[in-house]
Amino acid sequence: MSKWMVAAKRADFDGIAEKYQISPVLARIIRNRDVVEDRDIDRFLNGTRADLYAPGLMKDMNQAVALLLQKISDGKHIRVIGDYDIDGICATYILYRGLIACGAHVDTAIPHRIHDGYGLNDHLIQEAYDAGADTVLTCDNGIAAYDQIAFANSLGMTVVVTDHHEVPYDEADGRRQYKVPPAAAVVDPKQEDCTYPFKEICGAVVAYKLVLEMIAQKEHTIWEDVMESATGLELMEFAAFATIGDVMELRDENRIIVKSGLALMADTRNIGLKALIQATGIDPKRIKPYTVGFVLGPCLNATGRLDTAVNALKLFQAVSMDEAAMLAGDLKAMNDSRKELTQKGVAAAVEQIENEGLSEDRVLVVYLPDVHESLAGIIAGRIREKYCKPAFVLTRAEEGVKGSGRSIEAFHMYDEMTKCKELFTKYGGHKLAAGLSLPEENVDTFRRRLNENCHLTDEDFEEKVLIDVPMPMAYVNFDFIAELGRLEPFGNGNPKPQFAQKNVRFLSGRVLGANHNVGKYTVADETGRHYELIYFGDIEGFHAYVSAKYGAGALDLLYHTGTGDNTGTQETPIVLSVVYYPDVNEFRGNVSLQMVMKYYQ
Repeated sequence: MSKWMVAAKRADFDGIAEKYQISPVLARIIRNRDVVEDRDIDRFLNGTRADLYAPGLMKDMNQAVALLLQKISDGKHIRVIGDYDIDGICATYILYRGLIACGAHVDTAIPHRIHDGYGLNDHLIQEAYDAGADTVLTCDNGIAAYDQIAFANSLGMTVVVTDHHEVPYDEADGRRQYKVPPAAAVVDPKQEDCTYPFKEICGAVVAYKLVLEMIAQKEHTIWEDVMESATGLELMEFAAFATIGDVMELRDENRIIVKSGLALMADTRNIGLKALIQATGIDPKRIKPYTVGFVLGPCLNATGRLDTAVNALKLFQAVSMDEAAMLAGDLKAMNDSRKELTQKGVAAAVEQIENEGLSEDRVLVVYLPDVHESLAGIIAGRIREKYCKPAFVLTRAEEGVKGSGRSIEAFHMYDEMTKCKELFTKYGGHKLAAGLSLPEENVDTFRRRLNENCHLTDEDFEEKVLIDVPMPMAYVNFDFIAELGRLEPFGNGNPKPQFAQKNVRFLSGRVLGANHNVGKYTVADETGRHYELIYFGDIEGFHAYVSAKYGAGALDLLYHTGTGDNTGTQETPIVLSVVYYPDVNEFRGNVSLQMVMKYYQ
């Protein structure tokens, strides 16, 4: 079930429209994104790289830079230890590239998802020490590695942490006692006493800011100049790539980084990224957040899931197009295999939920011992989408059980896990996603405790469909669609605007696509004006809804000729309210308006 709600946030829309030379509709949409102050509105519409925050505003940033530059000057061996997902791979590349630019003796290590698990462990520290590394520099991990960093200290090593995850804490008498690891410097905007203006950046952006400041101090210049250099612009592409891949909210400086980074990717300076774009058949001039999140990014994640993420890092470090093309082809093939395995895992999870009575649980915990542990997070995300509930998917690992969780807005996953942390051998994450390891005998207890502690209501499980503006389709023209482009890039935290219209009559239609899963319709408003409408959603669900409401004969009338040209005299009885997004359809040189239906009732 979904609940439709019209955004009712108030502001002087006409005044905003006049001041920024936009339509009142656009002013309303911007207000719906909680962009209120003049400075924020101006930056939302017109923000550039010059509006990014200074790296030095982050706690311990200057300390970390000074320490690393000293290590470089002393010829010390630095090892970057990252993570096996998009953010970790991009962050590792950014730090490696930045340290090389500063003349460092540097190498990298990315944990193996199965053998090492997430983040630092004693084995990785020992390996770095045995290899002669003096300093360990983490990225996208480290904030929860208190014991491992203490171990490194005991070996006489230096550790610098760059991370963006929540700081672990113990709770006593209703107060949180945060446990910051004993590193020489900890750069993580989530620290309680860090005054960085925007804390919702990914690990790669933290790494990017460190590199800008490090190169600036090395070259006796300012970070803004480094940002506009060839190195700075290439690394911004990876900061943008990771921001999308780690599903950060596209607001504040994230929005500027992604907007700028996507534009740079059209003519990327990185041979490996260029090869990946070619291997996936993407038009480099049309790269959007969707392209990164659902086409390019999964190729990086797939190698970290089914093989080793070192392959993705090698792709970005490639120095010849032949080498890059081979690596990119391997990554794409790996992702194709991952898709098939994921579909089987989702089907198994749904079968368990339905057959074992788990659908009544408010927090879903599914144990799939035989599913590849690297797919747990993807499957958990699909289960969350299907049931609109927080979902954990657990699999059998080399030692005990591992799993990943994906949450809904009303359920803070990390905080809820902390309430039963004694069940885990390891855990971490944030509000909407988490990872964990636990003994197999604790699986049922984990499921029970989560549900006993859960205070979610039925309303929390309803999909909320937020309508920006109830607006007739007649308002839409090419100029309006061009104006909507000023709101891009769209993604988490800045979704595509949604409009709604009542009493839309469906006149005729046809089913398109290789899998017959796209509906294209001619519809009419109450004045009789016609529009083209396309639906990419659950076409079988749409057919079932129409048949239940208007009878099976309504579908026969709708698809009367099979060509979308219903020449019969009998009109269909199908009249629906629709939530839509206006778009431009380009086909064989013809350009036309079309409405993309998102929801119906």
